[in-house]
Amino acid sequence: MRFTRNNLAVLTFICMTPPAFAATTVNVVESGEAGGPMTLTLDQSTIKAGETTFMVHNDAMTEEHEMVLIKLKSPDQKIDVVAAKHRVNEKQLKSLGEVSDLKPGADGQMKAKLTPGSYVLLCNIKGHFEAGMHTMLTVTK
Repeated sequence: MRFTRNNLAVLTFICMTPPAFAATTVNVVESGEAGGPMTLTLDQSTIKAGETTFMVHNDAMTEEHEMVLIKLKSPDQKIDVVAAKHRVNEKQLKSLGEVSDLKPGADGQMKAKLTPGSYVLLCNIKGHFEAGMHTMLTVTK
């Protein structure tokens, strides 16, 4: 193909123009073993609304984990644990999806279109929420 001055100008413009929308990526690390504290950490706790990709890594040595994304009604909404099951009742909350059954050392991802508000990310495997596997995410305009 032969390039003219106009072709090169158009090609340069296309290459230098940022995409119309840029999705946000949130890196999530889950860790903790049975009988000890468990954590779910984010590389950023506040993001802008829009398309978001959650890149989830299970850093545990022996424990399987999951990440459930829930939009809260308010930042201080209480999340109840069903004592007999040692789990959160996901049906009572507005779950936007999950990365489930992550084996130790495994990675997973989930995409969601987030609107402004407060969210909680949690692991709902028996006893993990109670052991501290949850964190907040704030989404702004």
